[in-house]
Amino acid sequence: MSATFGGRSGRQGRLSQWLRGRRPKVAADDGGREALLLAAARAGLPLAPAAYPAPGYRCSCDRVGCPTPARHPVSFAWQTQSTTDRAQIERWVRHQPQANFITATGMTHDVLDVPLRAGREALERLLGSGVEVGPVAESDDGRMLFFTLTRGTPEDEDEWWPCELDCHPETMDEHPGLRWHCRGSYVLVPPARLPGDDQRVHWTRGPEHPLPDPLSLLETLTDACARYAGAEHQATVWPLRH
Repeated sequence: MSATFGGRSGRQGRLSQWLRGRRPKVAADDGGREALLLAAARAGLPLAPAAYPAPGYRCSCDRVGCPTPARHPVSFAWQTQSTTDRAQIERWVRHQPQANFITATGMTHDVLDVPLRAGREALERLLGSGVEVGPVAESDDGRMLFFTLTRGTPEDEDEWWPCELDCHPETMDEHPGLRWHCRGSYVLVPPARLPGDDQRVHWTRGPEHPLPDPLSLLETLTDACARYAGAEHQATVWPLRH
């Protein structure tokens, strides 16, 4: 999958500068937060409330040793609870002003989740090549999220990565390559807060961008992950369930 990219053109250099300098900030007021979440819902991303950071790098769920603080849904029924209904999302936002939100993948969209450095390299190459890239989010804990159409259930199940995994949230740090969030998984949707000083999940490219086919991005993303991991290692795809 590897390709050699030599000197950068002026256009590529400008893209690189734009990507480094562009860092949208989450609006501090509830109206800004609500508008961003409703925009995600309008784009077809089903949402459900999630935990949020508590003092001392803890999670609002109060679970001792929570393995994914501020990164998980508050309800075990998050898959059936997830919705794009405007009225329901407005109620959640106003009644749970500190809550993060997750979006359930595998319904209308998937998410290709890569290390931040690899993701920035891949995004620059994709945009420089004129590839249609959809919404992209950055997480200050070092990941980049590429939102795509879901693959659904193809006729040939051999082409599908099932979500029966040996990878769980508490072991995700052991898998530094590409993670494919599909059926049975979720990711935080911007704007979201993470434990730590001003750690957030924010849009690099907003949900107004149409969702692309994941296969149109996959080769570039896996190649960037291979470069990130080292020339001697091959990037691994880990479809996730929770």
